[in-house]
Amino acid sequence: MDLKSEKIERILSKYKFHDVAVAELQKLNNIFPDLNPYTATYTFNDSSQKELLKLSGVIPVKYDGRSYNFPIQLWLLDSFPFTPPICLLKPTSSMVIREGKHVDAKGRIHLPGLHSWDYPKSSVVGLLTEMITKFEEDPPLSSKTTKDTKDPHELMAFVSNLQINDGGIRHHDQQNITVSVIGGGDLGMACVMSLLSKCNVDKLVFIDIAESSTKGGSTDLEIFNLPKVQVSRDISASAGSRVIVVTANSWNSEESYIKVVQTNVDLYRGIIPSLVHFSPNTILLIASQPVDIMTHVAWRQSGLPPTRVIGAGCNLDSERLSYVLDINLNTHKPAWIIGELSDNKVPVMSNVGLSSSGELEIAPGSNSTKPLLDRAFELMKNRGQRSWSVGLSVADITNSILTDKMKAHSISTLAQGWGGIGVEVFLSLPCIMGANGSTRLAGVLLGPEEDSKLKTSVNSLSTLMSQIRI
Repeated sequence: MDLKSEKIERILSKYKFHDVAVAELQKLNNIFPDLNPYTATYTFNDSSQKELLKLSGVIPVKYDGRSYNFPIQLWLLDSFPFTPPICLLKPTSSMVIREGKHVDAKGRIHLPGLHSWDYPKSSVVGLLTEMITKFEEDPPLSSKTTKDTKDPHELMAFVSNLQINDGGIRHHDQQNITVSVIGGGDLGMACVMSLLSKCNVDKLVFIDIAESSTKGGSTDLEIFNLPKVQVSRDISASAGSRVIVVTANSWNSEESYIKVVQTNVDLYRGIIPSLVHFSPNTILLIASQPVDIMTHVAWRQSGLPPTRVIGAGCNLDSERLSYVLDINLNTHKPAWIIGELSDNKVPVMSNVGLSSSGELEIAPGSNSTKPLLDRAFELMKNRGQRSWSVGLSVADITNSILTDKMKAHSISTLAQGWGGIGVEVFLSLPCIMGANGSTRLAGVLLGPEEDSKLKTSVNSLSTLMSQIRI
């Protein structure tokens, strides 16, 4: 890998961590010599441009006894290696992208390692190793076929994925959309009604868990026989769900807080593995309390990647904050509440406006934004977390997943590696939500007060997790 050319040295000189970046690139060259550096202009979603270093080349992928070279491109932001590269597939004219779990229609690559990037634990070598593994499990590229040259194996695979319905031919991937709500009571019912109103689903499964203290509503749903709603008490009814919302709780006011949380953890142990067994490609959306802890527990018990286990977290408060800023204070930028769902919540603002198509980033804490956020925070106090409002928030997140909206929500997610957080802990951070799950926005330097609150939340959540038996 030649890093000595004038153009490359000029670009690298502008990188914030020049020496570390060069060392990482040299390590990469030892393992993946087919990736070569180039300088180029990267165009962001808001049409702004920046000269960056990109790596182009191929990675070896084995599939069905054959070896293939998959062309990829990695764009290194100027904060590399403390921020992950932007990873793209670059198919040749004879290739076509197969949209799937790890690659979208535009060729953007989404991997758990990108979501949980934490340098120096994370590296490009490790990322490419993960990429090869995932591509061997589910190849994101295939050859284009023409009338003159058709590989019979590829043709049969394509035909086997087609189905015929009354409207003509459709691909097997366009399957019915099923969403499940696990747990009754006011919150479960609120989620059901909100999901029916907000989301375009073919079937909504409502499962009332006998062991949960939040029971009720299933009988009324059966009596009034709502369209698209299937009521069940059997976990297997949730099979094939795109999204599973878990509202089940097991509260007992006579027990200590830690015992109550442990009872909830024990309840989850009996349902989470079964839910994933029947819906291995689902995204779990946790609304049980305490939401940060229960999302962490669900992730541990499910075996799913952290991108596909999220909690409702601070999404409701974040939407309220953005609304107050937009309507009351005439500040038209998205804003989010981050941290623990407690008094230590921290408001942050985006660097771009609501109508901008620019790539979202959290604006660093500053003296100019703090008074505005504090004022907005004050205006939205005492609004509460009522069941119906939480249900609306859950439906909003679910809609972003089902429609691949790529909207930023402040949801409870694995925070390790974000903003210097070193421990394994779940709390609310702004994440882009789409069909493949969540992708965190990059970490940012917070003000002293906000940083202190976030650290307090990390410590309290970490301490509580250490006291429970998962």
